[in-house]
Amino acid sequence: MRMKPFAILPFVAAALAGCAVGPNYVRPSAPLSPTFKEVVGWSPAAPADTLDRGDWWALFSDPTLNGLEAKVQVSNQNIVAAEAAYREARAVVSEQRAALFPTVTLNGSATRSGSGGGSSGTVISGAGGGTVITGGTGGSRQSTQYRASLGASWEPDVWGRIRRTIENAKSNAQASAADLAAARLTAQGELATDYFGLREADAEIALDQATVAAYQRSLTIATNRYNAGVVAKSDIYQAQTQLANAQADLAGLGQQRANFEHAIAVLTGEAPGNFTLAPAPWNATVPAIPPTVPSTLLQRRPDIAGAERRVQAANALIGVQTAAYFPTISLSASYGFASSQLGSLFNSSNSLWSYGVSIAETIFDAGARHARVNEARATHDQAVARYRETVLEALQNVEDELAATRVLADQAALRQQASAAADAAEIIVANQYKSGQVAYSDVVIAQTAAYSARRALAQSAAQRQTTAVALIQSLGGGWTTASDPKVSR
Repeated sequence: MRMKPFAILPFVAAALAGCAVGPNYVRPSAPLSPTFKEVVGWSPAAPADTLDRGDWWALFSDPTLNGLEAKVQVSNQNIVAAEAAYREARAVVSEQRAALFPTVTLNGSATRSGSGGGSSGTVISGAGGGTVITGGTGGSRQSTQYRASLGASWEPDVWGRIRRTIENAKSNAQASAADLAAARLTAQGELATDYFGLREADAEIALDQATVAAYQRSLTIATNRYNAGVVAKSDIYQAQTQLANAQADLAGLGQQRANFEHAIAVLTGEAPGNFTLAPAPWNATVPAIPPTVPSTLLQRRPDIAGAERRVQAANALIGVQTAAYFPTISLSASYGFASSQLGSLFNSSNSLWSYGVSIAETIFDAGARHARVNEARATHDQAVARYRETVLEALQNVEDELAATRVLADQAALRQQASAAADAAEIIVANQYKSGQVAYSDVVIAQTAAYSARRALAQSAAQRQTTAVALIQSLGGGWTTASDPKVSR
């Protein structure tokens, strides 16, 4: 189609001013409550910025944990993979944005053509439109054609298909950023949980070592009393049974500690054979963590943010499919030169140019476009449902951890009282046995009760710390929606 240059302007103006078809995104509603049921009488602190920093594990005041968490940030392979996926998503955004601009090509060619002898007049069409007429039997004619041109093509985004595609890619990139934050938070939480499990194992190993030593002394006392003819040999057997069971428990704790150490090595990106974490005193600090209001939770948790961004990505696809109902408009132009002499190729007399516009519209497709729009709407509805389910599960997580935090705090005080009472009873019964006032079975009962109470106290302290970690994770850790400044919404 031949037209004057200014005839293209209406199409350009339409492309610049065109509205994107399809529904504009509106964040879906989510089922919320005004506050958390498990925090009776709680109100937001001012300022409530306990978790607004990234290094939330510093709340536990453990330098060793701080050092391990720093390694997770750069060495955990799940985080590395999630970071690569985020970079991939950002590259897709750049790729889709490029479709808004014209494509420019530069072409050049040189063609040599000719005819053989024995013909009586031949017409040869050379490359680029050059024509050579040969005549006479036995003769041959040859020609050369040179051509150079600059071309451009552009599909104006009149109906917003490209813009909706970019919106989809951008939302997916933001969801990928949230996935990266979720992977980082998960790895950090797993490391903290494994670390506290290892420190609990260290504490229980020390407890079992002291218990084994105490049971060894009890066996010695029972043996001496048996040798003196004061007690029956059954006392020795009971003492031996207690001692062997305590030694078996001690060996099992060694395996448990090794498993935690291996898990920590993998989380920090090291081979378990190259990693060792020496025993150290256990810092049983349990930080006070004020919960956020439920509506703020939607902004803090990366999994909720990722699910919400996927809703917008699905919404944009509805527009992409809806744009297929409208005609496709393409603009093209070229300018170049063609000549049989290379030296005169760029003379103005050898210039060639063209420009045009094409419009294509599908008038019958047996309902394929309608089906694709319905498919996109169904995908959007699925994303909305997953978003709302993610919100509900997040609220459940917080409620569960708040309840566990409250109960474990109450249990800790009771465990402390029980352990102190059991220790006192153990001492009294041991002294009574030495003076012959009670049977050794009473000693066994008292020692077993004291040992169980001490282990329960250590386990309660570890549970309180791991529950604090789980609460921090359920509240979104130190991640906020500002964690991805490079991909604006």
